[in-house]
Amino acid sequence: MGYWNSRGLRGSSLELIINETNKIYLEDGLAVIQKLPTSIKPVRLDAEHGTITLAYFDEKSTVDYMGNVQGIPICFDAKETSLPSLPIANIHEHQIEFMEKFNQQKGISFILVHFSKKEKSFLIDFNTLKKYWDNAQKGGRKSIPFSAMQGEFEVFPHKHYMLHYLEALNNLIIHQDNKY
Repeated sequence: MGYWNSRGLRGSSLELIINETNKIYLEDGLAVIQKLPTSIKPVRLDAEHGTITLAYFDEKSTVDYMGNVQGIPICFDAKETSLPSLPIANIHEHQIEFMEKFNQQKGISFILVHFSKKEKSFLIDFNTLKKYWDNAQKGGRKSIPFSAMQGEFEVFPHKHYMLHYLEALNNLIIHQDNKY
């Protein structure tokens, strides 16, 4: 079972930016997207400071965010890496299973990944993610390289949106519509 400690806040700066963007999307009437809480069970409390000093994850989480963008259900996870590629180990089997089932129900699943050394962010659609996941499970490459990122899915700040991922999502929807 996983324990929460200082490593539990990895990616939190990306999530803060996404949370602020989602708040503005809501205010602007563009989308309703919420951060899903991760269920933890406290084991040790610091009564003097009123903090949890040791806890374990109560159950497996699904994804970081779920919501609706103008009638389109979406779910996604946020990943941040300082490496030149996104390790497949950062993505868990239960997340892949959930996103796959979400897609089967006509939703759109993806991950937002931020490459901190390059200061670039991208949307990776579920089908691309699944291709790399399946390949890694068969002994192939264990990461998604930066070179695989597609320019049309790069995520930029725009106006008052710190990370305007709806533009990349729109490109994904157009791309998927053109496939069928």
